[in-house]
Amino acid sequence: MRSPIGPYLASIVDEIRPEDSGELADYIPELADADPEPFGIALSMLDGQVYTAGDAERPFTIQSSAKAFTYALAIRERGLTKVLAHVGVEPSGDAFNAISVDERGRPANPMINAGAIGTFALVPGDTVEEKFDAVQRFLSDCAGHDLDIDEGAYTSELSTAYRNRGIANMLRASGGLAAEPDIAVEGYIRQGALRVCAKDLALMGATLASGGVQPVTGKRVLDDETAGHVLSVMTTCGMYDAAGDWVSSVGIPAKSGVGGGIVGASPGRLGIATFSPRLDVHGNSVRGVAAFERLSRDLSLHLMRIPETGHLALREAISVDYISNDYGTAAMYRLQGIIDFVAAESVVRRMTSDQIDHRYVVVELTDVAEIKLVALQMIAAVMAGFAHEGRQVYLIDPARLYGPDDLQRFDIADKVTQVDNFEQGEAIGREREAAEAGD
Repeated sequence: MRSPIGPYLASIVDEIRPEDSGELADYIPELADADPEPFGIALSMLDGQVYTAGDAERPFTIQSSAKAFTYALAIRERGLTKVLAHVGVEPSGDAFNAISVDERGRPANPMINAGAIGTFALVPGDTVEEKFDAVQRFLSDCAGHDLDIDEGAYTSELSTAYRNRGIANMLRASGGLAAEPDIAVEGYIRQGALRVCAKDLALMGATLASGGVQPVTGKRVLDDETAGHVLSVMTTCGMYDAAGDWVSSVGIPAKSGVGGGIVGASPGRLGIATFSPRLDVHGNSVRGVAAFERLSRDLSLHLMRIPETGHLALREAISVDYISNDYGTAAMYRLQGIIDFVAAESVVRRMTSDQIDHRYVVVELTDVAEIKLVALQMIAAVMAGFAHEGRQVYLIDPARLYGPDDLQRFDIADKVTQVDNFEQGEAIGREREAAEAGD
């Protein structure tokens, strides 16, 4: 049985794809000629399970989304104190290419161009080749595979990098740049020309969300404290001069790039990424912003979402038993604790991956303290799938977490038998068996 998460993401792509406002990054010749139409979404769970929709595996250049990861590398190798001596962490309120420095001559933060150039200069190595090799290896570790460079994009952007060269020279003149300007600018532009896809970015986001462990390879690339610091700066500075609106409406640490990508990390939950090249006035993907807004709302991912109090989430969201009586056998799925999107993902993954050969399926919600709307929808889709396969589905739901409107909304009112306890379901099952035998 197919998980409902892929179709859910596909529905978001279909809903948002008609949005065609925004412009390509025409100040970079290579990006000015990009196809504006692709649109993809990817989610990565912290165990490496990835869900995609649309053009999520179409390659593009990472551009400024690399800034968060190079910043993480600089902290890992140089230490936070050393990095903070050269680059601040205050939101600038200015455009990404603004010449923004504080009273100490430091760039305001590492997510604008000035700060990212300063950050690249701090990466270990004496030459641009040595520094870039360190960055490429680190970003590849975060993605879980080797990333290569788009030489055409690199050459194109370097040919028009007058403003970035000016920023680097200004920083060097004030003593704030830890490398020669040409090294810092060439390396900064080269890192932005690394090729990724939305799936790669989602895994990179999940690496930060997990506290520095790459979900697929299991390799620890950062310590928890560094990952948390980077996520904090992404939250306040990652979306340039739209950061305030982003925190208010989306509330997920994120970093955008003018190639059309956005990488997000919901701490302790998952990584998210989108790709669509048309940009708004802030340099952020128009469709990408819309998709993040929808995912944040649907999946309750906003950092400031106030959780229910008075309940403890149990460690495992689901347990499975196979039970028998005199008229048949059943697969029984017992859910427990607080079921949000992340818990529901593990539930539906287990339910859809099991090879069920029983006539009956029982889903028990007795020990569920709280269940989010998105989780109700996901689990309803799986129960409907079991019913479509010809199985009798019983929902033990004494608290009526699925209200009458939910049963109708998710189209399971005539597919699932809702009962208060196992004994009531068993009695109804016996009546049905007797009626079928009489016929």
